[in-house]
Amino acid sequence: MSARVLVVDDVERNVRLLEAKLSAEYFEVITAYNGQEALRNIRLAQPDIVLLDVMMPEMDGIEVCRRIRASPETMHLPVIMVTALSEVEDKVRGLEAGADDFLTKPVDDRALFARVRSLVRLKMTNDELRLRLQTGRRLGVLEPGQLISDQDSGNADILVVEHSKSAGERTAAVLAGDGNRLTVVRSAEACLAKVGGDPFDLILVSMDLVDDDPLRLVSQLRSNAGTRSLPILAIVDMDDSERFEKALELGVTDFLSRPVEKSELLARARTQVRRKRFQDRLRQDYEQSIAMALKDPLTNCYNRRYLDTHLSGQVANAHESGKPLSLLMLDIDLFKRINDTFGHAVGDDVLREVALRIAGTLRDIDMVARFGGEEFVVAMPDAGPRIAGAVAERLRKAIADTPIVAGDEAIETTISIGIAHTSQAATPADLLLLADEALYRAKANGRNCSIDAGDHAIAAAKDAVG
Repeated sequence: MSARVLVVDDVERNVRLLEAKLSAEYFEVITAYNGQEALRNIRLAQPDIVLLDVMMPEMDGIEVCRRIRASPETMHLPVIMVTALSEVEDKVRGLEAGADDFLTKPVDDRALFARVRSLVRLKMTNDELRLRLQTGRRLGVLEPGQLISDQDSGNADILVVEHSKSAGERTAAVLAGDGNRLTVVRSAEACLAKVGGDPFDLILVSMDLVDDDPLRLVSQLRSNAGTRSLPILAIVDMDDSERFEKALELGVTDFLSRPVEKSELLARARTQVRRKRFQDRLRQDYEQSIAMALKDPLTNCYNRRYLDTHLSGQVANAHESGKPLSLLMLDIDLFKRINDTFGHAVGDDVLREVALRIAGTLRDIDMVARFGGEEFVVAMPDAGPRIAGAVAERLRKAIADTPIVAGDEAIETTISIGIAHTSQAATPADLLLLADEALYRAKANGRNCSIDAGDHAIAAAKDAVG
């Protein structure tokens, strides 16, 4: 995973050291040597994450972080404080200012890369949601949103998963001070049973579970649709770096190291609850406000109006950031024959089921729209030709391998797919045209297959050379 990282430190040696480490892992590095320069580079270069030194003259890292969080344009930007300070009070000050994490100098390479990648993945999801909200506002169906700091962090429902009864009770006692409702369980099985029936704002998982694998529990929580976006705060032994890195990789949102300090526990829990409620509010407002205006009532996919507006923002972002964007155009093969043979009611059932299978195969950040008739379009940010080709094949098999049951009929259904990329197209219209042409060639190639727009160009080039 590549990302643009802003490194901020008033000591040039520290900047160059982090720059060398990150560049070796193929991150793009931007640098700044004071707070004002950092804020200017954030505005101009739009980094994916900031590594911010705490102790700087004139404007320290705490104040820079506060200013990042105070702006609607930058409040979602992940910030990792890099500091030689080890006092809990300093961590709490940083967390209250909006820092996502801390690294202590000298920086451990494995911890650095694990935390950066974890926070960048989280930012990708947030960026896509924000882009969809911006699309809604341009269309006049959403009002400007609030800041994360405007959200209440108390009266939350929190689930604690801790094998030790006494440790679980101590954790619950600390968190109950905010008026929170605490549930303490001692096994993965009990945790999964609870989240299956009760809503929670936060889950704390001890990495010291005795009879269960806590990493498997995290994986199960992240693979379940109901808990996929729920914040998970892990309590870890920092000497166990392998388990710590794996936890971040699997989707832990934040972590605490043992021995747990009460003030830091409260600060991190408040941060996660506040962000969860902010995202919940955004999603609820977004879904309620635009469902009728911007979604196809038959398939519940986005409609053509939304696609045209949203795709322009996605293409502009892709060209600006240099990150890939792929577009799939899908068409149900011989759909007219389905309508003529079984009737339009059955045809509608087929369209609905195809839309469900498409949505069930994609990532959260991918967007699917009904382009018209039996055609669908999938926009895939941060996906190049290899990933797009693999997803297209997975989509094709999801439709072709299992007949669609509509009424009393089991209907063999296939799709053809055309693929195009922003590396091939300057505008949304060009991208759609390339995908449409590739789809036409997939149809001509016998249907039930996918064709990349680049295939034709490669073949033409070979013919020209020959």
